[in-house]
Amino acid sequence: MLRIDSIKLPPEAGMAELAAEAARLLRMREKDILSLRLLRRSVDAREEVRLVYTVEVAVKEESAILRRARSRKISRAAQAPAYTPPSPLPAPAVPPVVVGAGPAGLFAALVLAQAGLRPILLERGRPVERRKADVERFWATGELDLTSNVQFGEGGAGAFSDGKLNTGTRDPRHRFILETLLSCGAPEDILIDAKPHVGTDYLHTVLVNLRRRLLELGTDIRFESRLADLDIRDGALRGITAEGPEGVYTLPCSHLLLCPGHSARDTFAMLHKRGVPMEAKPFAVGVRIEHRQADCDAAQYRQYAGHPGLPVSTYKLSCHLPGGRAAYSFCVCPGGEVVAAASEAERVVTNGMSEFARDKENINGGLLVNVTPEDYGGAEDPLAGIAFQRKLESAAYALGGGDYRAPA
Repeated sequence: MLRIDSIKLPPEAGMAELAAEAARLLRMREKDILSLRLLRRSVDAREEVRLVYTVEVAVKEESAILRRARSRKISRAAQAPAYTPPSPLPAPAVPPVVVGAGPAGLFAALVLAQAGLRPILLERGRPVERRKADVERFWATGELDLTSNVQFGEGGAGAFSDGKLNTGTRDPRHRFILETLLSCGAPEDILIDAKPHVGTDYLHTVLVNLRRRLLELGTDIRFESRLADLDIRDGALRGITAEGPEGVYTLPCSHLLLCPGHSARDTFAMLHKRGVPMEAKPFAVGVRIEHRQADCDAAQYRQYAGHPGLPVSTYKLSCHLPGGRAAYSFCVCPGGEVVAAASEAERVVTNGMSEFARDKENINGGLLVNVTPEDYGGAEDPLAGIAFQRKLESAAYALGGGDYRAPA
């Protein structure tokens, strides 16, 4: 196999033009290409607007073609390192417990279940079907359910978001994650797009199918079950206390995976009380800003704005100041909307959400500034950042009129 990088074509070009350009670069007849597979697709709008492709091509006499082509874009296709889940093990007498059914918790439970360890998955919120109804009721009436909302429930905060899957890290497990999502109903394009995107509508289907897989593998999934306490004796975890639909109960536990997300503030307080080592860290706060999507498309794509061969445009902005402070965009949602995302009473939090089509009128993005433990007293109290967040959220609630509307 040969790999060809950075094939640039205009938006109106299709697979036929891509194959023709690959043959030209290889200096061979198109009909002599045995197969062509698309590996990656992105947009370059810096000068001319172009789609940029990476492809894998099967040909005869690779060495001869490499010598003849003499292009830096062409190389032998290297086998990407693949992630292999652990080999199956006997189910332990005391199963591992995973806390939180967001992305981290779901995939942790999946790998444990694939290894035959029959994990218990605790999620304080509800299954995505019931959670969707709870969230829509909150958006319509302002009646906040403290256990089932945009933060808490199956899928975590990501279940009501843009569904972006891009990261700056490189890890062989990325492909495993994408292929798992694809097998559960995510769009096929997530395997090739440089900035893969699922969308809230597809995510809800994916979550239901992933849950079925976990159950088939022996996972004990317990919704509306909150981690309430730890039993730590002689420096070792012996068990946990949970609060579920049937009341308070205890579980023996020696292996606990904590995947609570960033909004389970009561969980952090409990862990701190139990002596779990914690330290304050820098984070970012800010606002969400909406713009008209058509204006963003026109600025970026110029004469190609609205072309069906291009995705809706997005942006990434940053400003780093000499003193170490920075302002930057975060979680930009093309063709989406800003949504109320509170998980605590009388506090306002926002998130950005879009469906797969990204076809709403506006684009929105977070505009954030970094804050450090020195800004909010984190050197004295590891939980001081939570108090800092709550102060801002309470002020936004009051400024917005006291009904969970954003202030502006």
